[in-house]
Amino acid sequence: MGERFAVALAHGTMSVEYYIPIGHDPQTPHEQDEVYFVHRGTGELVIEGERYPFKEGDCLFVPSNVEHRFENFSSDFGTWVVFWGPKGGEKGVDLG
Repeated sequence: MGERFAVALAHGTMSVEYYIPIGHDPQTPHEQDEVYFVHRGTGELVIEGERYPFKEGDCLFVPSNVEHRFENFSSDFGTWVVFWGPKGGEKGVDLG
């Protein structure tokens, strides 16, 4: 399907996955907030049309239900991704 991912850990609303897109990134918006920890490679994360260059070691946040994808990434690109929280994200949630 043009993508590869593996779930490394899941607990409650949180899941930790490793993601390696192949050739292009076909992902669609997710129902939870997410953080990417770039493990290797370079490229651009496009969030609602805005481009954010990234490199190994960078940390990137994408709110829930927001259009995003990786573009112009190197062939060795791989990233950890953490999903957590309620569907719709934590925006507007009383965190006490």
